[in-house]
Amino acid sequence: MRALTLDPKTADSLQVTDVPEPEPRPGDLLVEGLAVGVCGTDKEIARAEYGWAPPGRDRLVLGHESLGRVTTAPPESGFTAGDLVVGVVRRPDPAPCGACAHGEFDNCRNGDYTERGIKELDGYASERWSVEPDYAVVLDPGLAHAGVLMEPTSVVAKAWEQVGRVGERAWYEPERALVTGAGPIGLLAAMIGVQQGLDVHVLDRVADGPKPRLVRRLGATYHHGDVDEAASLLRPDVVIEATGVGSVVISVVRNTAPYGVVCLTGISSGGHTVDVDVAGANRVMVLENDVVVGSVNANLRHYRQAADALAKADRDWLDGLISRRVPLERFADAFTARPDDVKVVIAL
Repeated sequence: MRALTLDPKTADSLQVTDVPEPEPRPGDLLVEGLAVGVCGTDKEIARAEYGWAPPGRDRLVLGHESLGRVTTAPPESGFTAGDLVVGVVRRPDPAPCGACAHGEFDNCRNGDYTERGIKELDGYASERWSVEPDYAVVLDPGLAHAGVLMEPTSVVAKAWEQVGRVGERAWYEPERALVTGAGPIGLLAAMIGVQQGLDVHVLDRVADGPKPRLVRRLGATYHHGDVDEAASLLRPDVVIEATGVGSVVISVVRNTAPYGVVCLTGISSGGHTVDVDVAGANRVMVLENDVVVGSVNANLRHYRQAADALAKADRDWLDGLISRRVPLERFADAFTARPDDVKVVIAL
């Protein structure tokens, strides 16, 4: 069968290659691959900046944003043939650490976890794949087109969960949220904020194109321009920061409402210095009981939260997030950015 593979140690080694058919272990599901999403992590792996092949192998099957349809499911697995499913990315470390032992493998303490399509486990960018029932989640049947957004949605579902847990350390009734960055993570974070009944604002650099339209169709407010000006005007109760840009992070930290929560989900490329009044930022955070929390990855609970959020979302709006769907044999097109891209998907 065909799969998108690469040597994580060699830049520009992406190829469609023939790989052996999956051999499900007893109890595993056999799945027909429908699509995989392409994100910044995939591009880093393709540039040999990140990623590990399975032990004893040179090449890794890419793809961690999955979507497939069950072809074979063992009795009593909780799944049936025809189910639309997504495979969870991370697996707990074998030791395991305390977090992994309690199902919180997204917070692994020792780094010995593995990840499908990223770290030591083949991913989902193949015509067929297998997965353990404990690491698969069923999607609403109506999400056959947009269900590939499940993994990034799980990331922001976790972010919102973290915000809630921090906020509920005392009385907590947030009203206004600011999302910085209108890529897939930012837009899906805005979607969940709207579902929670918040007054949601999204800030990005572009003035036109699909991103402002998607924000407005969601019922949120779009901003572009200076982040200090927007954040100081809005004084949000919650910020979901999805850019990883140092100056943006500092601006939103300084400009929340009292008792504000900033959740950082973006990762900076580094190498940029920003002049920061650390003492001033510290003063604001202490005097206003503000909190900054980082959030990455997701566990099974967050995937289920994401499945619920996608099931409630407007299908046309979700479809609008997918800018392009390219066939597997034209995978290179998916790794070449275009100005109007939001989410690019490879059809398997």
